[in-house]
Amino acid sequence: MTEANSQFAQKLEARLGQKLVRLTHTRGETTVEVLPENWLAAATMLRDDAELRFEQAMDLCGVDYLSYGDAEWDTTDVSWTGFSRGVEGEGPGRFGWADRPHPAHIPHRFGVVVHLLSLAHNRRLRLRAHCADDELPSLPSLIDIWPAVDWFEREAFDLYGIVFEGHPDLRRILTDYGFVGHPFRKDFPLIGNVEVRYDPEKQRVVYEPVTSVEPRVLVPRTIRDDSRYEQASAESKAGK
Repeated sequence: MTEANSQFAQKLEARLGQKLVRLTHTRGETTVEVLPENWLAAATMLRDDAELRFEQAMDLCGVDYLSYGDAEWDTTDVSWTGFSRGVEGEGPGRFGWADRPHPAHIPHRFGVVVHLLSLAHNRRLRLRAHCADDELPSLPSLIDIWPAVDWFEREAFDLYGIVFEGHPDLRRILTDYGFVGHPFRKDFPLIGNVEVRYDPEKQRVVYEPVTSVEPRVLVPRTIRDDSRYEQASAESKAGK
């Protein structure tokens, strides 16, 4: 961490005080995490403090930390021939709710992340909080602090089911009317809950449980740079 970033981190720690849960600086990016009950107070301070002045919210997104760190890819014991292997497992969208995995070192399942920009000081910051209730995740809306988060909060509500208390128009923005579930949750089936087709007898589109698609692990073929492949290609062209 550079001296300027170290001074910035100390300034954030001093301003946030007991509101701060964690401060990290990785790959040149600073992240502050606060408790959900301090979400509004921390956001207001970050905007109004003269030495911080994060007057613009660039983005807001939801995060589902269920099965965080798990993968359906075998990347350590793959062969040296240049092919990655997909392995059968209980990755996102492939497990039942009762047997769902729980993320390690993550206090709660759902989180909200806001990316802030200070035009006055030419600096960026990531603000994060975890929702206290995994069954009904919620956080206060930031729309009165940064009006630009209006549609971002609607998107997080639509895709993750995170409720933003105080939002004036919290409704779905990407999925269809009557859509069931939240498609970016990691326990949402990868093949979906329902499929649609046109019924010529009823002369309308009907919704039915998914029956025509089987979940599977896709195994893309990854060709790495290797002189053997260049030689084989040259021999193949010479044979023609």
